[in-house]
Amino acid sequence: MPGPVTHPPTRTPPPAPRAYLLAALCALAPPALLGCNRDSADRAAKKRIFSAEDPPRVVASAKEKIQAGELGSDAALARRVLRMSAAEATERLGAHRYQATVKFEWGTRGNQLELTETRSLHAGQGGLSGDFHAVVTNSHDQGLDVIRVHGDVFARGKYGKYRQRLRDRGMAERDREEVFGALRDFDALFLGRLKLESYGQVSSDGRNAQRYRVTLGPAVQPASAAVAPPPLLEAKGGVDGATLNRRRFAEKREPQEISGEVWVDEETAVVLHAQLEGRIKVPAEGEQGKEAFVRLTMESNVSDVGRSPDLRAPEEYLPDEDKPHGIADALDRFGIPRSGAPDAGAAAAAATAKPPPEPEDESP
Repeated sequence: MPGPVTHPPTRTPPPAPRAYLLAALCALAPPALLGCNRDSADRAAKKRIFSAEDPPRVVASAKEKIQAGELGSDAALARRVLRMSAAEATERLGAHRYQATVKFEWGTRGNQLELTETRSLHAGQGGLSGDFHAVVTNSHDQGLDVIRVHGDVFARGKYGKYRQRLRDRGMAERDREEVFGALRDFDALFLGRLKLESYGQVSSDGRNAQRYRVTLGPAVQPASAAVAPPPLLEAKGGVDGATLNRRRFAEKREPQEISGEVWVDEETAVVLHAQLEGRIKVPAEGEQGKEAFVRLTMESNVSDVGRSPDLRAPEEYLPDEDKPHGIADALDRFGIPRSGAPDAGAAAAAATAKPPPEPEDESP
């Protein structure tokens, strides 16, 4: 007789985790019964998606109230004002006119170079995205002229016609910052060592301003980077002399003296007037090296606050182009086709230079 039939023992399934049970109950039971209200999360997500976009950082910074009389006791606040961008200053002031003159003197004993630069910025209404006309010229007969009107950008050098820039890629914005940044550049070159000392009030173009005397402050300890930058790549033949001089100035410069004054608008904390002079020394390197120096003088003024200039697009300008004329003219000069030929005609030239085939052997 066959033995009794045996069945494998049944295993009791492990209990489901508590989180799974709660999720299942929330999915099956009415929300009012268990408190699993999914509509609240949906409403919060819709509110985030369809809410108004946050303003640009410059606009938010311009709304921050700055106490113009506290720059002498707060070094960080002084840096904040001295290095204020053109976009933020326009957001705070509105339409205005900015003019600056900067003079550079650098060299060694017996060898000295000079450069004087003038900067002008007419800013219209509209703040960050407003119209402006920026001009830079220097004593070496160089310059730059940029106009932005209703979002259209036109630029030219000191000479020549304007050219429209349909694909600006932020060039106009960078030029506006460079023109307005004379005081910011001065503070950066002197390693942030401009020390402000309050000494009364003054009126500038009908606006009340705090007056500060500027002197050379103590050395500022640079903030340590969290990650060390990679080493510089060196050329196989070594670094050229001009690059070595620029690198030595950036790493070894020592501010020696600063004098002058700045006037800060009480209402907007924008610098309305600055007149500064300073000297920087670069120690000699090696026994044969010479000590170098840089003397910098700058003066800037802000006027016509609230008076919008009549900015218009230039009457005559060249259209935007994909390719400069110089490259096309060079190709035409050397007879290189520019359209419809691959590799600029290199394949056709190679076919022409191919030797003719050898004659066939007709011997019996």
